[in-house]
Amino acid sequence: MDRRSLFTGAAGAVLAASLPAGAQPAAPQPAAPATGNVIFFHPDGFGVNHWGALRFVEKGPDGRLEWDRLPHMAVYLGHMKDGLTGTSHGGATTHAFGIRVQADSFGMDGSTPIRSLSGFDGSIAREAMARGKWVGLVNSGAAYEPGTAAFVASTERRANLAEITRLVAESGVQVHMAGGERWYLPRGVQGRHGEGAREDGLNLIEMLRGRGYHIVYTREELAALPPDATRVWGIFAHDHTFHDRSEEALAREGLPHYVPTAPSIAEMSEVALRILSRAPQGFLLVAEEEGCDNFGNVNNAAGSLEAGARADAAIGLFRRYVAANPNTLMLTCADSDAGGMQVIGPGAGQQVIREGQNLPERDRNGAPLDGQRGTGTTAWLSAPDKAGRRHPFAIAWSTLTDVSGGILVRGVGLNAELISQAGTMDNVDVYRLMHRTLFGSNLPA
Repeated sequence: MDRRSLFTGAAGAVLAASLPAGAQPAAPQPAAPATGNVIFFHPDGFGVNHWGALRFVEKGPDGRLEWDRLPHMAVYLGHMKDGLTGTSHGGATTHAFGIRVQADSFGMDGSTPIRSLSGFDGSIAREAMARGKWVGLVNSGAAYEPGTAAFVASTERRANLAEITRLVAESGVQVHMAGGERWYLPRGVQGRHGEGAREDGLNLIEMLRGRGYHIVYTREELAALPPDATRVWGIFAHDHTFHDRSEEALAREGLPHYVPTAPSIAEMSEVALRILSRAPQGFLLVAEEEGCDNFGNVNNAAGSLEAGARADAAIGLFRRYVAANPNTLMLTCADSDAGGMQVIGPGAGQQVIREGQNLPERDRNGAPLDGQRGTGTTAWLSAPDKAGRRHPFAIAWSTLTDVSGGILVRGVGLNAELISQAGTMDNVDVYRLMHRTLFGSNLPA
């Protein structure tokens, strides 16, 4: 099938194939695309192998995750303009603008400003706001994380954390929840989670209050929001709402994977959806579980799987929302594979993987083998299969960086069947599907 039929009308191609040789079909009259709300969820760095490991631990080899229950899927193709492996900031920019950019891009193409594929002078989030829709951004990482920030912030350098946070705070989105308090406050000013780090003297929290936002800092404060609150800004940690270090480093410092006072991505998203559902002309919610990526990039298997479980809980929330609100598209994908995770079960040449025993620190090719508490510790054990058996396994890592692993686009709800019809979806097609659902467009391929 011509991949462009995903967005230009597959019915015409099917009709042509059914006609006798030489016959000319009448020009099809495509129906106006159905429009509604969009939830785009980005479990950053979580590829098919990560989901497989999570399934083993949470549900067993015969069980199913919330992610597994999304009915439509396609293989995600995520190369950049100048490379094969997607980056978090380049991938997010492509999702936000529908333009394939250089890997080192944050809301731009390298250092060059861009228009979105629709021709709008700004991202899909900016266009949604300009056309009267409410926008929410939710992230378990800091406010400067590109998975959400690149939808409203453009800068020449990803390292411009103070600038990115300012641009996000000035964006005008209806709801924003993340960490990163240090970049909201001037150096020397003490916040709820720690001291500020801005060098320009700006106090972005005072600015946000002046613009009518309710500011909340903890799970309890989020739960206690007034029921009529419609502009909410959550700041739930000094930096990320997780501690992205190796298992061994966290054990030495006595730190958990996640900040205990911070809400989970599902808890943040639930409140965001409650608010955005009041939008008279519909909404766009962009949510990201950033821990999936960061824990993979330090080869922390336990942290990666905890982040994945949180992402899966959010997918369950989104599935239930779509079931109750069928005029909503929910789609999800990563843009790369963090750390190149692989599961190794006992088999030929792998008899050292036994229940209750420590793993060797390295596989035969030198790859580190993670157990439940880090490299060389007790083997992982799956949840029971249908026969009640639990299976030991190891998690091997191929790298500390992102790789072009197996990524799927999955979805449910309005227009989600177009995902399955495509079979494969480029990163730019994520934008096309969101734009079609929000605005009824058929953008060129």
